Amino acid sequence: MATETKLNLKRKSHVVTDGPSRAPARSMLRAVGLKDEDMDKPFVGVANLASDVTPCNVHLDRFARKVKQGLWDAGSVPFMFGTITISDGISMGTEGMKASLVSREVIADSIETVTFGESMDGLVVVAACDKNMPGAMMAMARLNVPSLFVYGGAILPGNYLGKDINIQDMYEAVGAYSQGDLTLDELIAMECVACPGEGACSGMFTANTMSSAIEAMGMSIPGAASIPAVDPRNEDVALQAGAVLYNLLERDIKPRDIMIREAFENAITVVLAMGGSTNAVLHLLAIAYEAQVPLDIDDFDKLSRRTPYLTDLRPGGRFVMSDVDKAGGVPVVMNELLKGGLLHGDVMTVTGKTLAENLSAFDTQPDAKVMHPISSPRSPTGGLVILKGNLAPEGAVMKVAGTKHLSHEGPARVFDGERACFEAVTQGRIKPGDVVVIRYEGPKGGPGMQEMLAVTGAIMGQGLGDDVLLLTDGRFSGATHGPMIGHVAPEAAVGGAIGLIRDGDTVVLDVETRDLSVRLSDAELEERRQAWQPRDNGYDTGVMAKYAKLVSSASKGAVTT
Repeated sequence: MATETKLNLKRKSHVVTDGPSRAPARSMLRAVGLKDEDMDKPFVGVANLASDVTPCNVHLDRFARKVKQGLWDAGSVPFMFGTITISDGISMGTEGMKASLVSREVIADSIETVTFGESMDGLVVVAACDKNMPGAMMAMARLNVPSLFVYGGAILPGNYLGKDINIQDMYEAVGAYSQGDLTLDELIAMECVACPGEGACSGMFTANTMSSAIEAMGMSIPGAASIPAVDPRNEDVALQAGAVLYNLLERDIKPRDIMIREAFENAITVVLAMGGSTNAVLHLLAIAYEAQVPLDIDDFDKLSRRTPYLTDLRPGGRFVMSDVDKAGGVPVVMNELLKGGLLHGDVMTVTGKTLAENLSAFDTQPDAKVMHPISSPRSPTGGLVILKGNLAPEGAVMKVAGTKHLSHEGPARVFDGERACFEAVTQGRIKPGDVVVIRYEGPKGGPGMQEMLAVTGAIMGQGLGDDVLLLTDGRFSGATHGPMIGHVAPEAAVGGAIGLIRDGDTVVLDVETRDLSVRLSDAELEERRQAWQPRDNGYDTGVMAKYAKLVSSASKGAVTT
């Protein structure tokens, strides 16, 4: 007979296992290996994002099996299930890239569906790629059963001619090759070594940005965000997850007890201090929406104005996530921010302890190379800014980490889609001083808000990074750097001002005043708006069409409602 304590932990799954009427369900559970004693244990879903389509996730089965073992050891019953992923790095520059952000919603929906449908008492998600990480967090926030995130870790850098390289270098190499600055043999030689094995992209790109944010939010085991994918410590973390999740079940600590407003502020602050991806704005807004936490795009700018930039990480710096790990991990940055009074140390975390209590176990000091002390930051303000103006009344996002190009005025070069722009860049038709505008790539217009790393990489590879401004209602890879502005809202597809610009219009950027404008009067913009006609995005059925009908503005996280 189960103990009362064990039975109390079956807050959801008791409807599946308890009583004579559930004999058919128990019969099926016995068929998958459960014994009499297992029926009285809490049931925990293990969402395993393992997939052969990307090196980010190819190894996750190994960690998911360890999570299962840890859950069995702790006295609960694990049930593993899978869901999808899209490889941004492989689909980049193709029409398939439009499915990337769409996959975030599909992942969240699928995890929610299984965990809800099977009456799971708890949830552990094992993930390691750009969209399955926020998708996992969105599902946890919706379900609000005791939950934990386990990161699969980052890839190690490759080496070419004695220099560390990664996927960012490959996209920029394409631009260099198109200009004749790199031979085809050199391009292929780089291709063969840039991605040496399993793991998410190595810089402070979107996956590592989100792993850092999730740790700062208190939803993963402290110190785990920076461990490389090939490091055996990841298996220890995965095994430990079982006991951590069981403690959450015993104490009935749920995601919304942890993911409160102050936890989101902690996550944003860490992203800003580490020069994280612009995608973090979309994803943290979306997670907050699912957690029913009030969060606004302007909150990112308010926090950026007070948050020092502490790391020297790619794409805007020199180092990668494995270097962060060698230097002590994300807790080093968090301790500096806590010391400066910039984090809420009293928030709850998955350990059952406060953030400050967790951080007290890490006493490593900044090495002043990969991570700087708060007393001598790389910059006194954070790595992201929110721009507004008549071109982006709802907001636009720019990563200022690693760029000194903070003002610009020039003529618009307008492209209705990413592919036409990429061809113009690689054919040398973009000139210094131009403002490249890529539109109809927003959440509805794309649909799917595809990333533009192929274009931005080509611009940087051609040496135009200090001379050309790019803005789009689409978004960028975390590997993008330089004067690139994304998430312009409202998007062109709904009549936003970015859809009204014409070739030759003068566009003005001023980061200090947070202004992004076109030199047109309100009357001229309104006249163009009256003449504007919506465009067909080309998708009438299927997931892309459904997404376009349901998705909200990028300024609200591009959530489906």
